[in-house]
Amino acid sequence: MSGRLVGGLSVMWRTVRRVVVGHLDDVSGGGWHTRAVVVFALVFGLSTADTSTVGASATQLRNAFGISNTQIGLLVSITAIVGALASLPFGVLADRVRRTWTLAIVVATWGLAMLGNAAAANYEQLLVGRIFLGVVTAAAGPIIASLVGDYFAPSHRGRVYGYVLAGELLGAGFGFAVTGDVATLSWRAAFIVLALPAFALAVVVWRLPEPARGESSRAPEAEDETGPTDAQRLARRRGIGPDPDLVLHGDLRRMGLVAAAKHILRIRTNLVLIFAGALGYYFLAGVQTFGVEYVKKEYGITQVVATLLLLFVGIGAVIGVLAGGRVGDALLGRGHLNGRLVTAAVAGTLAIVLFVPAIFTRGLLVGAIFLLGAAFGLSAQNPPLDAARLDIMPPPLWGRAESVRTFVRSGAQAVAPVLFGAVADNVFGGGRSGLQWTFAVMLVPLVVGTGLIYLGLGTFPQDVATAAAATDRDEEGHGLGRAAA
Repeated sequence: MSGRLVGGLSVMWRTVRRVVVGHLDDVSGGGWHTRAVVVFALVFGLSTADTSTVGASATQLRNAFGISNTQIGLLVSITAIVGALASLPFGVLADRVRRTWTLAIVVATWGLAMLGNAAAANYEQLLVGRIFLGVVTAAAGPIIASLVGDYFAPSHRGRVYGYVLAGELLGAGFGFAVTGDVATLSWRAAFIVLALPAFALAVVVWRLPEPARGESSRAPEAEDETGPTDAQRLARRRGIGPDPDLVLHGDLRRMGLVAAAKHILRIRTNLVLIFAGALGYYFLAGVQTFGVEYVKKEYGITQVVATLLLLFVGIGAVIGVLAGGRVGDALLGRGHLNGRLVTAAVAGTLAIVLFVPAIFTRGLLVGAIFLLGAAFGLSAQNPPLDAARLDIMPPPLWGRAESVRTFVRSGAQAVAPVLFGAVADNVFGGGRSGLQWTFAVMLVPLVVGTGLIYLGLGTFPQDVATAAAATDRDEEGHGLGRAAA
């Protein structure tokens, strides 16, 4: 009987693997493109696994060092704060140096930093270790955004981001389930479990080919020529003109960080996408840090059951990122210029509507269903937003644009755990009720973020046309330079 069961599970695993790899090959173009998607997903997954491990280890850390919810939140926040600051110089590097090698070095250093966390003798040493970890994790966002833009066809970027961001969610699930359970035995062992895969991942990243900048590698069915994205071609066919005040001239790669940041923040849709995304990640950071504690107290269940519940909810989130990227790309492919933003706006609205009953119900089954749907909506908005950002930004600025976004997003993620913990302890009196009302109040940023996406529907078309014009001028400048040489 056991042999049949093992055989059946083996067949199921091979079937699932063939289906997933087949979908990835269709989206990415196969070969090393597929490997790149998996690698990027694993890099993001390692980061969220670390954050989730801190949250899942909250009880053990509190007992080991005698600390409060606010201090637990600070462990997550300090990493995000330092990461926000470090992301800016890494954005410059992403636009100027070999990105694959830089990312590989960072991931290897990441593993060393997590081993240092595991060796901390007291809370202060652990806090210092988290600061160092924040520096090395800051590189992932800008470098991966730049590589995605150059590796994959514009028409597929939403789906590619869906798979990449699924890695974030799977990493969070790994942090809650695997390292969270390991933490019940030893929180130090939990950090070691995360550190060891980082070194193997660094080797794989090192071996990835470096793509040519500004020339997206195409899937077999995509157009052969490089140049404008699908959204930019659609804007041109509709006769949408650029904003003349925002069309850049000259070699954009040599633009300084300050000048680039000023331009990036003048693009109205980019501001909308930056802050809408940051507000969503703000709420998610609070869930990652206090989610296990909340469901344990809300439903009166053990940590093991709470972990299983969050894994169930995570299924909805994974389906959401895959569906959000696919739907956004499909709408754009059918001629809906705002298709990616519409997808994100509707998904955000769904998340808000479902989170309200999810927070206030006391029934485990009903609460799990609402949480599943809310997680679907919250995660479905991210891939189309990430793909849309590449449509409104010239390729030479992708790294610096992502670093500015990472700076704002990391700031929101840094504030969230401390605010969640402080509000729960000091405003609502702690305990089950404190966390419940804290989660309810923290839905307000989600409402604001979704409202911003709806506002972006009016500015996105012209900003797409402006990015296309800036790209043309940059290519003309390079062409003249080569001719003169």
